[in-house]
Amino acid sequence: MIVFRTALLAAGLATTLALPACDIKSATASETDPPTAVTTDSATVVAPVAAPVAAAPASIPAASVASAAVIYARPQVPILCYHQIRDWRPRDSKSAKDYIVPVDAFKKQIQMLADSGYHTILPDQLYAYLATGAPLPPKPVMLTFDDTDLDQFTVARPELEKHGFKAVYFVMTVSLGRPKYMSKTQVKQLADEGNVIGSHTWDHHNVKKYQGQDWVTQIEKPTKTLEEITGQKITYFAYPFGLWNPEAIPELKKRGFVAAFSLAEKRDQQDPLFTIRRIIASGYWTPRTLHNSMVRSF
Repeated sequence: MIVFRTALLAAGLATTLALPACDIKSATASETDPPTAVTTDSATVVAPVAAPVAAAPASIPAASVASAAVIYARPQVPILCYHQIRDWRPRDSKSAKDYIVPVDAFKKQIQMLADSGYHTILPDQLYAYLATGAPLPPKPVMLTFDDTDLDQFTVARPELEKHGFKAVYFVMTVSLGRPKYMSKTQVKQLADEGNVIGSHTWDHHNVKKYQGQDWVTQIEKPTKTLEEITGQKITYFAYPFGLWNPEAIPELKKRGFVAAFSLAEKRDQQDPLFTIRRIIASGYWTPRTLHNSMVRSF
């Protein structure tokens, strides 16, 4: 299932020819540390710079967590959201193509991130940075994939592996095992390989419309399913369509989530950890447009 509604895309091509930096500053993470070059038999490739291992949110004392105002004020980390990674088809609509990144375009976008010195981070690192000011690697970026599409495993995963990148996969459990969607075994493999699996509801219903039993059907049961598949605690959530409301946040907290991801809507100043912004990586974007959109949006 892919949804073509409610995503605000950062747009435009900057006039500068050089790609500007998109760093998150911290007291201990140097903005100028170069990536490490590693020589292989065929080429010299850039090895990712590892950030300090982030403590799990549950292990961070409540007294160490910054106030909402401090968290809100921290520089945002660029977070990209992908859906389908496949070539366009004649029946794909103009709006659908924003959510469908052709294979070659995706490879070029990921190559740009690697060539520009970006380093992927995962949600525990982001949480530790936002909540406590923990350091991040130079030029951090988070890559996220919504909706469980099979091409995220067959196309995106091997491309990320070439660059030592990891990602977050927000899984919609109704689709597991269906044609053109990932299987439980593939989701398990992603988790075992060091990626993060997050919850994305059972069948993509708008969180703003939940009442009563919807929280069990759409959140509790799917999250338990993902925990059984991965053998890991699921503590991160992505809102379908990127839509949220203040009433949803305490419901997510009650169910063990520590952070939630929207799209381009404004963050909630009272609960910035539950309204973390992402931008859709458009199928129309060149690598330069993607980079400029990251810089302008975050």
